[in-house]
Formats: sequence, C-alpha cells, structure tokens
Amino acid sequence: MNGNQKPQQKKPPQDGGNNQARKNVKTMKTNRGQALAASRRNHEMAHSIASQFKDAADTKIIQPRANVIDDGPVLRVIGLGGFDGGGSKNMILIEYGNDAIITDCGIDLGVDLPGVNYAIPDTTYLERMKPKLRGYVITHGHLDHIGGLPYIHQKFPAPIYGSLFTIGMVEQIFAGSDVTPANYELETVVLNQDNHERLKIGEFMIELVRVTHSIPDSTMIVIDTPVGRVINTGDFKIDPEPLDHQPTDIERLKELGREGVNLLLSESTTTERPGRTPTEHSLESSFHDLLHKAPGRVFVATFSTNVNRIQMVVNGAVNSGRKIAFDGRSMMATLETAVKRGFIKIPKGTLVPMANINAMKDTDVVVVCTGSQGEMSSALQRMSLGDHKFIKLKEQDSVILSSTPIPETGNDAAVGNMVDNLMRMGVHVYRHETHDLDGCGPLHVSGHASIDEYADLIQMLQPKFFVPIYGSYRSKKRHIDIAVQNGVDRRSTLNPDNGDVIELTRDKMYLNGHVENGSVLVDNTGAVVPNVVVKDRIVMAEDGIVTVILTIDKQTGRLLTSPDIITRGFIYMRENEELMNGTRAELKRAVAQRYSRIDIDRFKAELKDHVTHFLFEHTQRSPMVIPVVNVVGPGDNKAKPKPKMSADTAHD
Repeated sequence: MNGNQKPQQKKPPQDGGNNQARKNVKTMKTNRGQALAASRRNHEMAHSIASQFKDAADTKIIQPRANVIDDGPVLRVIGLGGFDGGGSKNMILIEYGNDAIITDCGIDLGVDLPGVNYAIPDTTYLERMKPKLRGYVITHGHLDHIGGLPYIHQKFPAPIYGSLFTIGMVEQIFAGSDVTPANYELETVVLNQDNHERLKIGEFMIELVRVTHSIPDSTMIVIDTPVGRVINTGDFKIDPEPLDHQPTDIERLKELGREGVNLLLSESTTTERPGRTPTEHSLESSFHDLLHKAPGRVFVATFSTNVNRIQMVVNGAVNSGRKIAFDGRSMMATLETAVKRGFIKIPKGTLVPMANINAMKDTDVVVVCTGSQGEMSSALQRMSLGDHKFIKLKEQDSVILSSTPIPETGNDAAVGNMVDNLMRMGVHVYRHETHDLDGCGPLHVSGHASIDEYADLIQMLQPKFFVPIYGSYRSKKRHIDIAVQNGVDRRSTLNPDNGDVIELTRDKMYLNGHVENGSVLVDNTGAVVPNVVVKDRIVMAEDGIVTVILTIDKQTGRLLTSPDIITRGFIYMRENEELMNGTRAELKRAVAQRYSRIDIDRFKAELKDHVTHFLFEHTQRSPMVIPVVNVVGPGDNKAKPKPKMSADTAHD
C-alpha cells in the first residue's frame, strides 16, 4: 500500500477518521479548556522563573515626577545591579550634569536556569548615557564586581580605575575572555589607596580607601561631588589582624567622617549576623596543626581569590616540611597575578607541578585547589568523582574545605554531594561547619562584616543620608535599622530596587523615576541566551516536547504517509504504543476533517491545541507541542517511505 492509497481508505464523511479516533474522542473526560489551562500554567511557571532574570525590555519605565523641583545641583544614583538578589551583578551609575561614572561592573553567578552560566547587568539605559561616561571605578577584584566588564566595556569604553591588585584582576579577565577581541585596547589606571591619592574624573574627585575583605587590595570609593561626598563601601569587614598586615584604614575613615559625608552606600551582605567577624589570623594555627598531623596527602579547597588564605597554607606547608602544588584554572590565573604584583610569597623550592605528585611521598604533599563550592568543573569535584587527570584519592588522604557555601546561591547541596563522594572513598574531610566534631580549629572566616562592624562604620562616617546596597531586600532593611540605631534619621534612608533613580542634593534625598534595568543571560561559551529561549527550556524540562510531522498532498488534502511523532523528555514511546497509535489516529482525523476547510496557520494552531488536549487527557501532562506540516505539490518529489524508528527518535 503506497502513501496515496492510505487517505482514500478513511473517508471523513463516513467515519470522521477511524474507530480508534472516534473512541478516543468519546472517552475524553477533560475538556479542551482544562488541557490548555494546564499548558498555560506551564508557560506561566516558566515565565515566572525566567522573569527573575528579566531584561530591560520588561522594565516599566517611570518618568521623573514633574512636581519635583530643585533649583540647585542634583546628583543621580542608579543601581543597574546590586540592589537585589544577595548583591549580585553589582553595578551603580553615578550621574551629575554631563558626567557619569560607574562603580563596579559584576556578574551574577547564582543563576539556576537551564543552559545559563551567569547573568550580567542589562545596559539599555547606558545607551542614553554613553557620551557622559567618564570611567569605571572598581572596589575589588571579585567576579560579582568585575565579571561584567569584558561584555559591557566594549559597548561603553572608558578608563578603569582601581587598586593595584584589582587592576591586575581586571586585566586578567580581559586577557582570558572569549568575548574580547584580540588586541583589545584597555585603559587602566592604578590608584594608590595608602597615600590617599586623589584623581579628578569629570565633575568628580575620586579616592580609594583600604578595607579588609577576602581578596587583596579591597577598597572603598570616596566620590566628592558638587552636592557633597558619596562613599561606596564595596565589600568589607574591619579585620584588625589580617595576615598581610594591611588592615582597614580606620583613621582615614574617621577623618572623612569629620569632614562630612552626604551619602553612604554600604554593602549589606551579612547584616543579620550578630557580633564581629573573626580575624583571618585566627585560622593560622588550624592549618598548621592539620598539616602536621595528617597521615597522608592533604588537599585544601578554598576560593582562588583568597590570597591571604592561600599564603596561610603555603606557610603551613613550609613549616611542616611539605611541598605544595596548585590546581584549578582560576587558582593558577589568580596566583599568577598575585605573584607578579607581590601579593603572595612562595619560597623557592616549595612549589611542585601537579604531574609530579604521584611520585612523591604522601606526607610530603599538600595541594591547594578550587572546588570549595562544589562547582562541577572544579579540581576537587573532579577528584571526588574519580575524573581527575593526576589524582586518585585514597584512604589516609585528608581534604580541608576552607569555606562555607556562598549565601543566596544554593551551593549547599552541591557541596554536600561532593563531601558524600569524598567520604565514600575513605577520605577524611575537614569542614568549618563541623570543626568541633573533627577536633580541629576553625577553618574559615567570612570576608564580610557583622552587625557591630556595620555599626562602627556608620559611627565613623556619620553620613547625612544612608542607602544600603549589595544585598537582598531583607538584609538591606536590617541595615537601615542598624543605621537608625547609630544616629541616622530613618527619613534620610532609602531601600531602593535596581533601576530606581535616587536624586541627591546637599539637603535632600528622594526617589524620582525608574529606568531600564535587568539581566542579560550568558551561557558557558560566552554567548547571550535570549529570555524567550530560557522560557522554552524550562517548559521542556518540566514536561518534555512532542513534535508531530504531517506530510499532506497539496491537491487532495490527504496524508501521504502515516504521521511521525517524535518525543523528548515526555514518555518512552516503546512502552506507550497505545498512546502513540491513538495520537496518530487523532492526527489522521484532524487532517480529514479540518485541513481542507481552513488556512494552514489556523490548521497548525488547532492541531497544536488538539494534540495538547489529547495528551493531557491520557497523561495529565502538558508537553510543548510543535506541529510540522509539509505540503507536497505536483512538482515536488514523491514522499519517501517512512524510515524505521531508531532508538534516538523512539524515546527521550
């Protein structure tokens, strides 16, 4: 029987398709509205998830109020990132007249969407500001503060200002970026925070002030403007005993407070943690003790940018007579920057290549590696899965996790699974959370302040106006409470969202309008992923996808071959032959009854709705349905025989 004979056996006026199809219609217990509503719910759920990272096109623009009149100079402060979501993709625009600067330009690494690696700030609003942009001023070298630069700087070029190590990290990410053109011209300017160097950028006078954090050379940005002094704290803590002997410059902060601060923009990551953050120095004895008593090899996982922590491990390795190796791409890149600029000291003869580890005595080895957050491609994660090129973990090995999961990222589960895998191998795992149970000292301290330190800073700077930044709404709200308790008038505080326009004069601060803002999603190749693509991926991840393919004779309006059905992530077709046969029967009936009576676009729309209804009736699931209708005319090639279903097309 050939393809032209099949449609002639089923005459629509006589049986409406075939007995199976008619039986299916009669036994349907759900109406089409229920099925389509379920499909809509899937799409609404996908829209809701993806909208957490919406782009500027979805932003409701609020124009400045006409009744807000101020004859004096007005400074505008606009968060394009960093005013929500745990302080991700930090980026703040400060604008006065014909001049503007950007403080920080980061990425959001906490994006949990299919095929998305991270998000960068949407810079639609900057298109209008491009002629005004005079520079980028960076607080420190973490990716949530510099990671967006390779994307954004190309569109909006301007000099980049920062401390010595921060500029080194900026240059490093440009050199390693796949999105930066070869021989890209990057203008960077190093400011010396220790001699209080000041530099004029347009209408602004800029100064950096040293603070302690979990990366070297972290700074606050002091911006003197025509309406008074504005300070962006960046990320900070007030550590009196950092390992590098470079504490927060408290004397300069007190001096700035005495001179007068109009607006303090203060990071708010850990405003719900009481007391003070312990000093980094308190960890040193813990590492020394573990490296001395460990019966075999020691692997220390920490953040690659925590150079002080790495120096601590190096010191402990030397003290215990061990050689040290480093592993992880980001670890190696950061160390190259740190060594080149004098921020870490590794004694000659201490460093060995990873390839030599297996030839050495176990008690002579310590490896510092990435993977403290359970990242899938990290060195320690690969070791835990047995996939590392050089290392096969064994009993007597010790692993030290010198970190805790980053807040707001959901890394807890990844770290937990990795620890389970390590323990299955017989490895002893030391974690900060369980250090008392493990009989060792503390293994991690935060790089962020606690409540008492936030209060200290407010008392030192005595700002007239206060805006919490770089944190979730709840942590920023808590920070406002801390500010009020330390002398700031609650009426002189704001808790803005990204895109809100803060207008500041010498005597007033208020919100006036809302500008385009949002997130641009990026995959692991560096390519931008449109929001609509992400929504489709979420729908497919929920209930899968069904593609129905019809080949119809243009002259007769009849099927030339039996309908093809391809599913992914929906059902296993070989175990659901009855459902597939019923679906084909429904498709045949739809062609016989509707194809010749309506245009092709409407036919495909009806086909999609009908298949959605039929599948929902029998599975209570709403996969994405894609109808493909091939219309073959007299001049076209004859339809080829239908190929046998392969394993690839038979199931998801």
